[in-house]
Amino acid sequence: MKILNIKNMVCPRCVEAVAKIMEEHGLYVTSIKLGEVVLTEDLEQPHLDNLANSLSIAGFELLSDKKSKIVNQLKSEIIKMIYYDDDLGTSERLSSRLSHSLGVDYSYLSKLFSEVEGLTIEKYVILQKVERIKELLVNNELSISEIAFKMNYSSSQHLSRQFKSITGLTPSEFKSSTGQKRISLDKI
Repeated sequence: MKILNIKNMVCPRCVEAVAKIMEEHGLYVTSIKLGEVVLTEDLEQPHLDNLANSLSIAGFELLSDKKSKIVNQLKSEIIKMIYYDDDLGTSERLSSRLSHSLGVDYSYLSKLFSEVEGLTIEKYVILQKVERIKELLVNNELSISEIAFKMNYSSSQHLSRQFKSITGLTPSEFKSSTGQKRISLDKI
């Protein structure tokens, strides 16, 4: 069994795209999720290089060093929590959840993430939350108060202050602006 860590797998469509690449290479996949593919067998280096090239063409990156793999797993877990988990507001503390999910002490994760990415885990989480809030505002399905609750903010005022500090706009100003600009998840 071979585990491949792949950078920039940030959504279900990315998982589908990577699955298709695996199929094109004749690889048998045991499981596939954000940032990770489990194959039934190990790959020879030339085949691994071809796969890395195909992934690169599609905007993904096959990770090989341990630190990059851990940071990628951490990013995938954060994205999954913010975009795909319905219990963000009721879940355990972020540090406990990430440490438990990756099986690594949070202080090590925090130091490693800052070293590799040049920003803290907390700042990365805030940036991801702001992008999710932008998406929810553009979709116009929830009120600011409902978004604040969904995103685990203590109040809509707290959400608004944090949103404005990152974007320079209040959520209402963002919502009414014609040039609403979201950042691709893999660019954060």
